[in-house]
Amino acid sequence: MQDETAGDPMTGLKWTRRTTSKIATELHALGIMVSDRTVAKLLKQMKFSLRVNHKKLSRVTKVSADERDAQFMRIAELREHCAATGAPLISVDAKKKELVGRFKNAGAAWNREPVLVNDHDFRSDAQGVAIPYGIYDLSANRGTVFVGTSYNTPEFAVEAIEKWWCYEGRKRYHGIGHIAILADSGGNNGPTCRAWKLGLHRKLCQRHGLTVTVAHYPSGASKWNPIEHRLFSEISKNWAGRPLDSYDTVLNYIRTTRTKTGLRVRAHLIPKDYEKGIKIPDAVIRQLPITNDATLPQWNYTLISS
Repeated sequence: MQDETAGDPMTGLKWTRRTTSKIATELHALGIMVSDRTVAKLLKQMKFSLRVNHKKLSRVTKVSADERDAQFMRIAELREHCAATGAPLISVDAKKKELVGRFKNAGAAWNREPVLVNDHDFRSDAQGVAIPYGIYDLSANRGTVFVGTSYNTPEFAVEAIEKWWCYEGRKRYHGIGHIAILADSGGNNGPTCRAWKLGLHRKLCQRHGLTVTVAHYPSGASKWNPIEHRLFSEISKNWAGRPLDSYDTVLNYIRTTRTKTGLRVRAHLIPKDYEKGIKIPDAVIRQLPITNDATLPQWNYTLISS
């Protein structure tokens, strides 16, 4: 056991990579007849414990700790500014793509009998895919999810935000000409995505006369994006263990998501085909009326309508 043992010098806990049955087999070879259950009891007496991997090692990135802290401070200032001025602050992101059909959905649900689903998750057996893109309004505690059926593109993300503004935003924030967006640093709404910036300018600034300020969370910090733990996690809990067998089912579970703190959610289907891989020349972005933050320009910028 000596060469197979690891331990925590602070708590005294120990663990081994060998299973109890393997240890019992080796003890049998030494003439010590014990069962694997007895081995487990003896290991506990010796302060061994079953351990799992802990995600605590920070990934080496080009982003320094000081830059991350500064960006979190910048986001906190933006939230305070929006709260003081009454301007809308929305958190946006795309949820995991779901296959629509009789497929297993993670989690458990109360039922008299288990729900039967397909034994394999073949894309060919699905009605299609559901791509939920969410907009969470922090001050109103309201969520809106637009379910796409083709690809998760920057155009899809921008159109979802524009539809939110048309359906809810301009009614809830009548007379307000400024909107702030919190987003991750990757995917279809990342800070280096040209189609994302061009789409925001065309469909929010030019079309609706809005000034749009965007603040991105640093790489690896998306778990702090409010939409993740205030909206998406609640949707996942609401449909846990239930097969998403149709688009109506997907929309219904999203719409019926509730919390004790007053969260309410709306859902809309966007059955539109979006084209992938659209290239936007850098010269087009340089012509946009965009102002980058002086200290952290890689994550913060403002687009205006002129």
